[in-house]
Formats: sequence, structure tokens, C-alpha cells
Amino acid sequence: MRNFLPIALLVLVGVAVAQEPTRPAAQKSEAAKKAELPLLIVHKSESCGCCEVWVRHMEQAGFKVEVHNEKNLDPIKRAMGVPANGESCHTAKIDRYFIEGHVPAEDVKRMLAERPNAMGLTVPGMPIGSPGMEQGNRRDPYDVLLVQRSGKTSVYAHHGD
Repeated sequence: MRNFLPIALLVLVGVAVAQEPTRPAAQKSEAAKKAELPLLIVHKSESCGCCEVWVRHMEQAGFKVEVHNEKNLDPIKRAMGVPANGESCHTAKIDRYFIEGHVPAEDVKRMLAERPNAMGLTVPGMPIGSPGMEQGNRRDPYDVLLVQRSGKTSVYAHHGD
């Protein structure tokens, strides 16, 4: 009888564990999804309202964001390798990549999943309708550019039209 009790307990615990419902990976909590994404560090000027809206867009998409208000973004852009013809109003770093301007969260997530051998993504200028630049129903077409290590760019995603 002495050996029977521990075995019975193990069987009962095993049945309880086996019957515990499991959650499919696709149904992970928002906190779990956010924990999987690398930290997004955003450099912007303190007075930039569209940058704040873009930051909220990224947070709503599950990114954990750290914001640094800067007086001069040029040294940061140069250090990260942002091409002069690809500049916008804010510069971010995530993992080993830069994110310049109003890049949609879905494109950043795609890049992190694909892990291209590149420097980062940019949306040059401030196109109307891009995240943070919404103005009613107006949506100007724009491209998200992938900046290669050589400095060359290619269209990574097209939005609009």
C-alpha cells in the first residue's frame, strides 16, 4: 500500500496536466507578442507632433518604444547610415536596423522576420496618409525603401494606389 499512494498521485497529476488546455501560438497574448519584438528606440525633436503619432502607431502594433527627444538629429542619422536622400523627421533603431520616417509597423515586422542583410528601412519625406501623417481620407501613394549596406535602395513595400 505504501508504494501505491505515490503512484496514484503521479497518475492523477499527469491526467490533470494532460487535460490542461493549451493555447495555440497564434493566440498569444498581446503582452507575449510585445515581449517577442525588440525594443524600438526613437530619436525625434521634442516638438514633432507627427512623430508622436507614429510612436503611438508602433505601440499599438505591439512594439515597446523608448523615445529620446533630441536637439540635433543629424549626427544620429549619419551614425546609423541613413542616406541624405532618405531622411525624414525621426530616426529609430530596432535590433541592427534603422527605421527612418513614417514606416508602417507591418513593414518593420516583415523586415524583422526576413532579416535582410541591409541597414534599414526609410520613407523619405513625410507622405500624407503614412502612419503619423494621416489627414482624413487623403492617402498619397508612397514607397518604403530598403537601404542596402552599399547605400543603394530598393522598393521594399508600396502603399497606396
